[in-house]
Amino acid sequence: MTAPFINPVPGEASRMSTAVTVCPECEGSLASDDTETVCTQCGLVVAEDTIDRGPEWRSFADDEINRERTGAPLTRSRHDRGLSTEIGRSTRLKGRKRRRVARMRRQHNRTKIGSKAERNQVYGFTEVRRLVGALGLSDHVRDRACVLFESAQEEDLLRGRSLEGFAAAAVYATCRTSDVSRTVEEVTADAKATRAELRAAYDALNRELGLPTGPIDPREYVPRFASDLDVPDAVERRARELVERAHEEGLVAGRNPAGVAAACLYTAARDRDYTLTQQRAADVADVTPVTLRGTYQDLEN
Repeated sequence: MTAPFINPVPGEASRMSTAVTVCPECEGSLASDDTETVCTQCGLVVAEDTIDRGPEWRSFADDEINRERTGAPLTRSRHDRGLSTEIGRSTRLKGRKRRRVARMRRQHNRTKIGSKAERNQVYGFTEVRRLVGALGLSDHVRDRACVLFESAQEEDLLRGRSLEGFAAAAVYATCRTSDVSRTVEEVTADAKATRAELRAAYDALNRELGLPTGPIDPREYVPRFASDLDVPDAVERRARELVERAHEEGLVAGRNPAGVAAACLYTAARDRDYTLTQQRAADVADVTPVTLRGTYQDLEN
């Protein structure tokens, strides 16, 4: 005989399902699913809850603070902040319908860009994202570089200059202001712009926008150079100590910070009896052995 259905008082279902552990009729075990709690012996429905207790929001990019109900998060790395829609591609469409969707996609892409300024911004942001990915930088640097590129465009600094140069200069300037150790040579190695184009754009940004840039601390280069040279941890620790000593003695001012870091690693390797040539240390910092030897001799003295 099937047990009678018990309809709990609204709001009491969740409390009953957590408070009751055995069947109140036959003291049998209970089994629960998403909506009901039922006795496995007599079939008594102990509790019922048809309300979906799950979250109604969707979290994108592991964002646990600003939870959005729908859509991807806003981003400064796109000219429309990521609000526009995209017409995707499907292999299921054939013949006339596929051609019609292709025409719709083409017209839709044309309407997203309403002016030449937006077209330049799309190209510049695309280059910034590509360069940030090639250099292995964070999304924070990407977004700040895009904002800096947009500020340069609003100040009409792009007229007569290279878009690729401004994209590379925005990434380099963001690294400088964020204390991220990236040299001009490293940026130009992956950028589409030449060193001269990057320098011209960076000078315009620094002059017109007043960037809060300063010399990069050699300590920022030591871990990366130590990893590239594959030196022991003891050498890296000693190099950090030498960089601190170089700051105290005033040996950093007026010198290439990458060269100072390489010289400290070379000196630390000699102190710890680790084989490291001046050429290898200079190559990883993209400086000449002469530059390295100058700092090394001052450290020894």
